[in-house]
Amino acid sequence: MRDLISPGGTTAAQRRVLLGAGTGQFVEFYDFAIYGFSAVAVAEAFFPGANPVASLLSVFAVYGVAFVARPLGGVFFGALADRAGRRAVLYATLMCMGVATALIGLLPAYAAAGTVAPVLLVVCRLVQGFSAGGEAVGAPSFVLEHAPFERRGTWIAVSVAATGAASVLALVFIMAVSGVLSDAAYASWGWRVPFLVALPLSLIGIYIRGRTEESPVFQELKRHNAIERHPVRGSLRGNGTRLGQIFAVMALSGLGFYVLVGYFVTSLQTVGGLSLLESLVANAVALLSFTVLLPIGGRLSDAFGRKPMLVAGAAAVAMVSLPAFLLVTSGSLASAVAGQLLLAAALCAYGGGSYTFFVELLPSATRVTGAAISYNAALALFGGTAPFVSTWLVDVTGTPVAPGCYLLVVALVALAVALTTPETRTGAETAEEGVRSRV
Repeated sequence: MRDLISPGGTTAAQRRVLLGAGTGQFVEFYDFAIYGFSAVAVAEAFFPGANPVASLLSVFAVYGVAFVARPLGGVFFGALADRAGRRAVLYATLMCMGVATALIGLLPAYAAAGTVAPVLLVVCRLVQGFSAGGEAVGAPSFVLEHAPFERRGTWIAVSVAATGAASVLALVFIMAVSGVLSDAAYASWGWRVPFLVALPLSLIGIYIRGRTEESPVFQELKRHNAIERHPVRGSLRGNGTRLGQIFAVMALSGLGFYVLVGYFVTSLQTVGGLSLLESLVANAVALLSFTVLLPIGGRLSDAFGRKPMLVAGAAAVAMVSLPAFLLVTSGSLASAVAGQLLLAAALCAYGGGSYTFFVELLPSATRVTGAAISYNAALALFGGTAPFVSTWLVDVTGTPVAPGCYLLVVALVALAVALTTPETRTGAETAEEGVRSRV
């Protein structure tokens, strides 16, 4: 019953879903990106100290805190989406993200509030992570269930590519603010401005999502009284292998992306010796390429399948990991751009398969909950810790390319798992099949 995923042709309602999902992904990753890009300023404001490495590690530890909350938020919002519908949940996640991010821009610094300041920062990051856990899985599931059947990979890739665009906007915004202010003014209050912008961005996203319709797949499940009453239990029942495959596949996507968006800007300054402006420009070029190339990866997965893209992409990430880090840490702006472009291209090949695979693999009645469990666990362990672990590896080993070795190992594990995965391009369960499995 493929027409429930694609009623035939691309309608205005479907395009609004794609725009609404992309806007939500945009806001989510804008919120996360500005924290990573502002790490040095946040360290000075909330964790002042004589040892700059220790301060950065504290900032990246708080960065990782949000990912600890992601699995909890994913389970909460995922179960709600499978029981009550996808659309309403995507309002709540977007609003929570915007409010929590804007509050970071209003928090008192350590000099004014003492230890209360970093505690409040942690609370805001927990709220960010909790809501992002639902958003990151709910949005692609919503797109999957509305998209034309033969273009699901492309549509999901387009919505996820908004994360790269959001990161570029965050970079440009930070460059603009830091460029017009003195270093002292930026360190004092200028870094807060990009955080405050998150709230109006969220309101725009909520308005767009208000013009979408509920998923036809969920509507069909509801019509046949086939809603899973206990989504967590239902997603775990008989899906152990699938959940494990999603975890391994998305671990590489999470680690690679958050090295790109959460670590490289700081690394270029602290290891590569580039200025803040040079570091931001180099990263912006890489993230812009991610935005352009990921939909191409999605289109290729529609043509050739998810599994070939997973296998080829994981192999590509493994091959470029060390060369990319050698170039990024060379101290040359041109080399820094080239190294990040290498990694971004490999990640887009892999992402062309992974971002659709992880929601296609599961049955429709428990799709959001099951995907949220595995995806957010992988993001918590590998994505959220990427800046911290990378900084720690460089500090302990004294080797700037040590994080590249870490990425290489994870890529090889993902490659091994990808070889065992089923092809989901023609096998995603439709609403009718989900109904038959429940009644």
